[in-house]
Amino acid sequence: MLYGITAAATALLLTALLAAALRTPALRLRLVERRRQRDVPLSGGVAVVLVTGLVVGAGEWLGVAPPAGGARAVLVAAGAVALLGLAGDVWRLRRRVLAAGTGVAAACVVPYGETGVGTGLLAVAWVVVVVLGFRGLDHADGLAGTVGVVMAFGVAACAAVEVMDGIAGLMSVLAAALTGFLLHNWHPARVALGSCGSMSAGFVIAVGAVYARAGSGVVESAGVLFALAAVVAADVVLVLGARRLAGRGVGRGGSGHLAHRLRRLGLTAPGASLLLGIAALSGMLIGVLAHAGHIGAGALWWVAGGVLVVVFTLSRVPVYGPRRSVSTQVSGPLRVRNG
Repeated sequence: MLYGITAAATALLLTALLAAALRTPALRLRLVERRRQRDVPLSGGVAVVLVTGLVVGAGEWLGVAPPAGGARAVLVAAGAVALLGLAGDVWRLRRRVLAAGTGVAAACVVPYGETGVGTGLLAVAWVVVVVLGFRGLDHADGLAGTVGVVMAFGVAACAAVEVMDGIAGLMSVLAAALTGFLLHNWHPARVALGSCGSMSAGFVIAVGAVYARAGSGVVESAGVLFALAAVVAADVVLVLGARRLAGRGVGRGGSGHLAHRLRRLGLTAPGASLLLGIAALSGMLIGVLAHAGHIGAGALWWVAGGVLVVVFTLSRVPVYGPRRSVSTQVSGPLRVRNG
């Protein structure tokens, strides 16, 4: 317990300091994201990745960390995903490239001995969806960090129930690192995770959840995993569904995420992130209680129903403008000047 408290406090403090220290170099290198007419450095993700690896690695080297279990392999694979995400931040890689690389990393660490090959491949697909979905949350100030902290704590609780001390410890350190990052990412954000941080954090959380549920029933496990990632799942379903209905490419960026629609309803940026954080906490609690056997698996259907209600309701909020028409007498789209 003393190690856990010390590791979490160290991760929180170091991440807060490193994210601030890397902010100026990120601005000079133009490793930034344009957000609300200002450049936001992507130094937060690098800080989260480095500190999480450093704290966990130092604990093992000093011999004070709990048995690693599968945590070491997960951390190594997450490092590879972080490098892929960093390449995506620098060179704007296509989503299909990010998805393929994430799938390969997940396939290397999924515990096929407990899940079986078929279920393991489904787990790989689920990991890819969560990673890309979590990456999509990084568009709003404070959202990815808040949801990530909640999810990491939920997976840590599930791993603790299964006496997977290594996975639980890794999740606790990640949650603390994300909390340190949030000190700079809350509205107005001074740093962001970028693909490097969001993909690696989502990967650790998703694979950790798979480890915690490995060997359990497939249907109930799917429900628990869905509950733990309820906000991510809702955002993915809403964005993909809305883009298809609007005739837009599913890989095309846009303002159709949960936070965008809540802002259209009048919520402030911090209010939207806080509300979605509460929603993530609600789903996480149900998932953890169901995993521990304190409530019946039927409660997981309430999470699925809640996600469907939210998706249907927010899908009615208009976020895409009318499609611009193209004249048959010109070769390019008409340019309309706002008055």
